[in-house]
Amino acid sequence: MSNVKLILCTFPNTEQARQIGTVLVEKQLAACVNLVPAVESIYRWQGKVETASEVLAIFKTRADVFPAFERVLTELHPYEVPEIIAIEPADVAAPYREWLLSSVALPDQ
Repeated sequence: MSNVKLILCTFPNTEQARQIGTVLVEKQLAACVNLVPAVESIYRWQGKVETASEVLAIFKTRADVFPAFERVLTELHPYEVPEIIAIEPADVAAPYREWLLSSVALPDQ
């Protein structure tokens, strides 16, 4: 197991994605975040089909830090129900994995 998690999360705009992503990297809960602008989402919300332009954030973190990461992301996120989908990659290049793991810190208990 690589101990790496990728988290997919959408935001209403680039500025909020950038601000929250920066906080998570500064707190060492994520090693980095990629922002993918101009994502169109089609979803069901409160019984209606909706569409929205959003920004997709792809966070890289450690599996053992995910509970703290999720807690902070949920607290900061503007959506009532933020999309937080964690994926564990089967393979991660060793040098990148080592950098990622060393860039994320276990939070104080």
